[in-house]
Formats: sequence, C-alpha cells, structure tokens
Amino acid sequence: MWLGWSTGRRLLAFRRRLQLCRNVSLPNSARGAVEDGVLSKFRSICGEDGISLGEAVREQHGKDESVHRCCPPDVVVFPRCVEEVSALARVCHKHNLPIIPFGTGTGLEGGVGAVQGGVCFSLRNMDQILDLHPEDFDVTVEPGVTRKSLNAYLRDTGLWFPVDPGADASLCGMAATSASGTNAVRYGTMRENVMNLEVVLADGTIIHTAGKGRRPRKTSAGYNLTNLFVGSEGTLGIITKATLRLYGIPEAMVSAVCSFPSVQTAVDSTVQILQAGVPIARIEFLDDVMIDACNRFSSLSYAVTPTLFLEFHGSERSLEEQVNTAEEITQSNGGSDFQWARDAETRSRLWKARHDAWYAAQALRPGCKAYSTDVCVPLSRLPQIIMETKEDLIESRLTGPIAGHVGDGNFHCLMVVDPSDPDELHRVHLFTERLARRALAMDGTCTGEHGVGLGKRALLREELGPQAIQVMQGLKDALDPKQLLNPEKILQHKEQ
Repeated sequence: MWLGWSTGRRLLAFRRRLQLCRNVSLPNSARGAVEDGVLSKFRSICGEDGISLGEAVREQHGKDESVHRCCPPDVVVFPRCVEEVSALARVCHKHNLPIIPFGTGTGLEGGVGAVQGGVCFSLRNMDQILDLHPEDFDVTVEPGVTRKSLNAYLRDTGLWFPVDPGADASLCGMAATSASGTNAVRYGTMRENVMNLEVVLADGTIIHTAGKGRRPRKTSAGYNLTNLFVGSEGTLGIITKATLRLYGIPEAMVSAVCSFPSVQTAVDSTVQILQAGVPIARIEFLDDVMIDACNRFSSLSYAVTPTLFLEFHGSERSLEEQVNTAEEITQSNGGSDFQWARDAETRSRLWKARHDAWYAAQALRPGCKAYSTDVCVPLSRLPQIIMETKEDLIESRLTGPIAGHVGDGNFHCLMVVDPSDPDELHRVHLFTERLARRALAMDGTCTGEHGVGLGKRALLREELGPQAIQVMQGLKDALDPKQLLNPEKILQHKEQ
C-alpha cells in the first residue's frame, strides 16, 4: 500500500535516493573541503601513516555491503587510541567537518557513506582486548576487535560472546547498529549484551555511559545512556570501547535440519517449541528458493521445501529432553527428513551453509549484486507476511530468497539484482518499500537488525510518528548541535 503516493512522487523519491551519494570519480583536486592546515593537524595527531588521501582508500571507506552508491570521504584517518580520536574530533568540530566512524564496512544500509564528504575515522588500529574478567563474565574491547577475534581469544577460558550477525563485524560497530543474528532468540541482541560504552562526542568530549570502569550486571542509576548509543549508527558519538557480557560455553550442542510442507507449518513449529519452554539457541527459517540456492552453493542435498535449522545448547541430559520435545512438535506439524548433527565439524558445516546464504543467493544470478532487506513482525504474523512477500516477488519478477531468524519474527529477503538495469532497480526499490510497510501494518518494524542508515529514514518516521522523531532530533541537536556526526543517517534534514 502506498498511502496515497502518486507514481511521480515515488519516482522522484527514488531518484533523490540514487543521487544522495556524490560521484566517486571526483579528482582529489576537486575535493577542497579539508584544507592543508587541517591535514597538518591530523598528521600531528596520528602521524604521517595515520592519514590517507588515496582514492582507493577513500572509496574503500565510503561503502558497505549495501546497494547504496559509494560515497567516499575527503580523507581517512587511522587513530590508535581514544585520545587521538578525541583530538581529531576537536579539529573536525572546530572546522565544521563531518565525521563518519568506520569499523569493518559490513553494514547493509549505507551507514558509512560520506554523503557530505568530510573525515572517515577508520578504527581498525584500535584492536586491543583490554579487560577480561572471566569470573564476572565480562570483557572490554576496542572498536577494531571483531566478534571472531574475541571468541578466538576466549577459546581457552570456557567463555564466549554469542551475538552472531553472520559477518565478522567489529563489536563496537555491532553495538552502533544494535546487531543481532542467529543466536538472538536465546542470548539476545547487542542491546541486551552491552554493559558500558566509552564514547567520543562531536566536540571531542569523552564520556562513559555507565561510569568509567563500571561493569555491574544491572543498574537503575539514571538515564540509560548506554542504550541511547546502542543503535545510534554513529550519529550521536564515536564508540571507542565496549564492555560486553560473556557466557559459558555450553557443555554440549546439537544441531538439526527439518523440512516442512509449508511456511505455516514451519512457523507453527517454531511458536510451539518456544511455548513449550524449550531454551532453543537458534531457530532459522529458509524458504524453498533459499534452500535450493544453499544446496547448489554448498553441495547439500536437503529437500527443496520450507526448512528449519535448529540448534540446542545445554548439558547432555537437558539436550536429550530438548531434542525429544522439538522433534515431537515438528513431526506433529508435518516435519520430515530430520537430520541431527552432534560433532563440531558437522555442526560447523551446517551453520556455514546458513551463513553462506548471502553468497548462495548471489550465485543464483552470476554477475549480479545481492541486497538484503529485513523486517520483523510479531511471531503470529510471520506466515502471512512471508507468503505475501513471496507472492509479491513473483508478481514483481524479482529473485529474492528468504531466510529468517524466526524465533524472534525477523526475516531477510536476499534480493539479487542487476545494478546496471534501472528498471529492475526501480522494481526492487518499490518492492522493499511495500515489504517494510507490510511489516508496519502488522505491528512490526521496518528493520529488525540492519538499522536505518540511508535507506529507511522515511520508513522510520512512519514507524515512530513525528513526535518521537522530534524527540530523537532533539537528542541529536543536544549532543551534536553542528550536525557533524555521520550526517543524513537515521534522521533526514529538518527541512525535509
């Protein structure tokens, strides 16, 4: 439903969205936003090697994994500590230069594009794991630490960090986008697993959202500043440290794959497993198109029908009960071809196939680009929205396998699109708008875990309403009155 929008207005909005990012081919001589005097100050702060004007480096830092065009910054700086981040921010603030934080560039909504030029703060050199307290189940990391490197570091401690968005994203970047992933149904998202943040504000001020060095398991002291910055996508501050919750590695893990005759029966099984109190760790849905793509890409032989991937964590005794209960529920809903995996190698191969869904989808149309959009709805509405989405894909003549974290009502449509075909790009844009509004009409959200970035700002306004957006803008104005931090992300210009 288009809420009364005319075709002309939709085309205008689409063109404006495509024109948002500046042309990447501008020569360095045309990019005069950062003066030589400012560059000298940057060099004095982080050294000659800590600054780059190279076109390739700038383009690398002006794009993520989304379909949004590359928007390179004017300059990339590589700070090595929070003091350098603070000093660089003070220079940018004084000279009114936009600041764009950059982690690993694995985002999916154009969140790192330098739409107004400016300075990209690449945080890869800040890669230390600073404080590990295994007896307290927490750790503090710098922004260059990725989830895989943290778990490799923790391997011999009996602990792990379970939030898994698929990509090997930086942990502070995951906090900035409020990432989640396959384990969220049991362990929660980043929002539930960040205890404290060190943040550099637009003017260089350094704050600690729960107090410097504080790491209590819970608190009722004042406003929840930590969660204000979780999900802020770099628009309120630069996250330079994160204190995270850790969990004990389960004694045993069991994974399973089960095929179903329909989307409805697969989702019914999910709901009933959760209602039965089974503490399932992961429960993932792949539609028939997606499972076929995974079969082809990962040399698997699963039935080409709606499929659930499940994983159970616990003791050997508790796993037996969990598995029996889940198997009874799935069989009562027509589930078949139940395949179990206990050994680590088989489980890793199974979940690698799930995590490779992005590449499997892209392989359906060689030479095309994958674009993932996501929505989240109440569990009871999941079958309806998936079926309507599949019908919409067919009518729109689009390739879009579906995969989802059905345990929390979140699913992804992995669009495979020819970026050189304007008509197809337009149909994808219209489809994603309809999908998001379909989710909103079912009391859901336009983004379950990818964030807003550039692509979903208008949808965010529809979701929250103008009053809530005004409150968000007021927070932005208070913390970043010059509007320098990752401009044009999440919130649109005030005059729009």
